[in-house]
Amino acid sequence: MPASELPRHVSIIMDGNGRWAECRGKPRIYGHIRGASRVRELIRETHRLGIHALTLYAFSTENWSRPADEVGALMRLLLKWLGRERREMMRNNIRFRALGSVERLPADVLAVVRETEEMSRGNTGLQFSLALSYGGREEILRAARRLARRAARGELDPAAIDQKVFSRELYSAEIGDPDLLIRTSGEQRVSNFMLWQLAYTELHFVESFWPDFTAEHFRKALRSYASRERRFGLVKPKAKEATA
Repeated sequence: MPASELPRHVSIIMDGNGRWAECRGKPRIYGHIRGASRVRELIRETHRLGIHALTLYAFSTENWSRPADEVGALMRLLLKWLGRERREMMRNNIRFRALGSVERLPADVLAVVRETEEMSRGNTGLQFSLALSYGGREEILRAARRLARRAARGELDPAAIDQKVFSRELYSAEIGDPDLLIRTSGEQRVSNFMLWQLAYTELHFVESFWPDFTAEHFRKALRSYASRERRFGLVKPKAKEATA
């Protein structure tokens, strides 16, 4: 596939880890562990293809309401995964970001997240982001409050707030909106993920649970994206008639 046909920014809702494990009579965390190995494979494939940005929905604000033992196991898995994978990120010039209310993360996890962000800050290759403790509505409210405070201090004219100004207050300000969203497990909804940013994003749904998501699933999604015509609300110009 020519580079010109690839999306610049791909985001993925990695759904179905727990159900994948339950279908096999395993604890839910077993599915998350298997899913974590798929993340490594996906990062390598995205890096190989030269895609600019990859954002994965790893843990939502709603996920804090899950049983405490599952949340604790997920935090330990994240801590271990980051400690292991950031060496490969550095070798491959990958920039890491965490998007969301990360201050809610346990102190040891937050420390490793911040360390990984800082050590990779100068990397110029794949822009890799994990949405952690993330909620789309919360992100929009956060941006609105920040702008309101600036306006109240007299630093910003409310009339000057347009889409570009608002977008600069979002977690994704440095990486831009996704061109393609992929969701696994057969569910066909965005589940409070990047609600502002997905306005013109192409959507692709995969029946397989995330632990079964392969490089071929990813390439199929990319081929689907390349076959679509993105008009952003405009009308496609009519082809000019051939002249004699």
